[in-house]
Amino acid sequence: MYAITGITGQVGSALAENLLVAQQHVRAVVRDANKGKAWKDRGCELAHATIEDTASLTAAFQGMEGVFVLVPPNFDPQPGFPEAQATGAALRSALETARPQRVVYLSTIGAQASQPNLLTQHTIIEKALGELPISITFLRPAWFMENCRWDVAAARDQGVIPSFLQPLDKPVPMVATTDIGKLATDLLQEPWSGHRVIELEGPHRVTPNEIAAAFTKLLRRSVRMQVAPRDSWEKLFKSQGMKNPLPRIQMLDGFNEGWIEFERGEAGSRKGSVTLESVLKGLIVTT
Repeated sequence: MYAITGITGQVGSALAENLLVAQQHVRAVVRDANKGKAWKDRGCELAHATIEDTASLTAAFQGMEGVFVLVPPNFDPQPGFPEAQATGAALRSALETARPQRVVYLSTIGAQASQPNLLTQHTIIEKALGELPISITFLRPAWFMENCRWDVAAARDQGVIPSFLQPLDKPVPMVATTDIGKLATDLLQEPWSGHRVIELEGPHRVTPNEIAAAFTKLLRRSVRMQVAPRDSWEKLFKSQGMKNPLPRIQMLDGFNEGWIEFERGEAGSRKGSVTLESVLKGLIVTT
């Protein structure tokens, strides 16, 4: 049986779908039992747990052949990332006690970066789990193509999308959540020993201008990207309710300056098959 945290999200649901199709038994680890009902109706076992609670996580991971760990995103962490420190400690203790045969932790591109930024939360958790004497894969995907969901309204209504990714002709490693779920499915079911890092991006890297061109084609209207001036980010993010926007700004700097990158570069990453255009088609329909 395989335990999946984050099963109600895009990656977790794709993974669960794949495992069920393969006639594998799935334990859906959910914070809210009501959100797990649909998976229970499809034959999944439900386990109630929160990512910060060692006892509930231990029970959820007990007796599992494989565990998929997806930590809920925190876009506005406190200085010093105490939330990630606590999550890492809880996960380490739970996995050490439960001792599943193998673990796939959904990390991120750039988790090895030394400069602090929003993705440092995964760096902290990777370090905590790296102390465990069990088989762990740190799956590091690129920027999610589905982040373009936030651009659909601007593209459709104004034809101008403000871009924090700059310059507009700089290729950015991106990947579809479907591809992440597919690879996670394969990784969970294959045997390995020790710790390993696997990096994943889409078929080719994408520039902001290429995103605009894809929207132009799909919406049948002119769409262009417009640079969001960096000196406006802090005020903008705070106006949106962020208390500590610095990590997010540092993350964007990392992508733009190139120090958030795969450890082995583009040549060393695995490649998915889902294209940006196919993802945008789906986002336009559902947004």
